[in-house]
Amino acid sequence: MKKITLFLIIAFIVQESVAQTPTTVAQTTTKTKQYSEQIWLGYLNQGRISKKWGFWLDLQLRTKDNFFDSLSAAMIRPGITYYASEKLKFTVGYTYNNIFPADNHSGVSQPDQRLWQQVQWNTNYERIRLMQWIRLEERWRRKIENADELAEGYNFNFRLRYNFFFQLPITKKAYEKGSLCFVVNDELMVNFGKQIVYNYFDQNRLFTGLQYYFNKDNNIQLNYLNVFLQTSSGNSYKIVNGVRLFYTQTIDFRKSS
Repeated sequence: MKKITLFLIIAFIVQESVAQTPTTVAQTTTKTKQYSEQIWLGYLNQGRISKKWGFWLDLQLRTKDNFFDSLSAAMIRPGITYYASEKLKFTVGYTYNNIFPADNHSGVSQPDQRLWQQVQWNTNYERIRLMQWIRLEERWRRKIENADELAEGYNFNFRLRYNFFFQLPITKKAYEKGSLCFVVNDELMVNFGKQIVYNYFDQNRLFTGLQYYFNKDNNIQLNYLNVFLQTSSGNSYKIVNGVRLFYTQTIDFRKSS
């Protein structure tokens, strides 16, 4: 618990320090913050095919503002997983993210494509579970010609993500049918690459709430979500307060073989 509390404090300090960092000469001196309220819906499946191999499937849909106003993104993220052990696994995958019309492309959607590589490890105690991963992404985002037209080519950068997910049962049952858990998740993302100038810090995502188990392989999460994002200009920030509703599943094909 002390380690988790310390990480949350560090993440908060980093987030606040980025917001307060003085702008460079190349940037305007005025900082702007844009607030929105969103709903994030998702389905996540970390399936198992054999002792050493499995798969990852992540589907997400996000609204834009006022919880129900329009859509901001729709994403599909498949991957292939290698199990080094029951507690350590490696995944490689592809992401297609459709960014619906936004401020600088109000008349057209922007494709965002990524390759990604991830190492994930689990630490389980008597009742507490902690899952962590480090993910590297190679991102290609389509260039924008004007508000209604895409340009040829893509902007490219790398992004590194560190995520931890903490679970603590609040019912006598733990991680089985009918059990309820308190959860905290924080993910810190940083950009790097030739095209990154002002926003090496990309964003911090924090959610906390409840997780209900239908059985040990199926659960649903209902969480409060906070996202703090720095745009490419370096002096503009987006802050999302939202509701996150995710269905998580594990399909083990070994059981039917």
